[in-house]
Amino acid sequence: MNEPSGDELVRTRTVTWDDPEKTAASAAERSGLEFIQALAAGEVPPPPITRLIDARLESVARGEVVFALEPAEFHYNPIGSMHGGIYATLLDSAAGCAVHTMLPAGAGYTSLDLNVRFLRAVRVTTGTLTCTGTVTHYGRRTALADARLEDGRGRLIATATSTCLLFDT
Repeated sequence: MNEPSGDELVRTRTVTWDDPEKTAASAAERSGLEFIQALAAGEVPPPPITRLIDARLESVARGEVVFALEPAEFHYNPIGSMHGGIYATLLDSAAGCAVHTMLPAGAGYTSLDLNVRFLRAVRVTTGTLTCTGTVTHYGRRTALADARLEDGRGRLIATATSTCLLFDT
């Protein structure tokens, strides 16, 4: 591995997070919509993954959520653009949280699948990304959600569909 020369900028990043068990316990005490609204309002600490990728929950309504993210170098893959795992994490979070807003108190869900389609590369110059998750079906045992990742000019970056299994906790 090459050591940086005297004129290269060494980049560092420190991530801190709150106890995820406290956040999860807070979810059990509320309806899904109340819980996701509390996350967006900062009344409940965000899950560690949100802090890790520097995403933020921008808005919440029944069956729909919006996340935002500023692309940064720490999101990059080896070819100099945002790693597909970051796209997928945003899309999965938006789809899953949209489903979560539909849950009654005492119910839970887990993702059964996530199908992602990558359409454009993202770099730090792309600007703010928004990721909107929307529930398209909510049944007794499963829910379906779509997610769209767009840049600040409204260009579609990626899409996903997700199937979630619903259960009582």
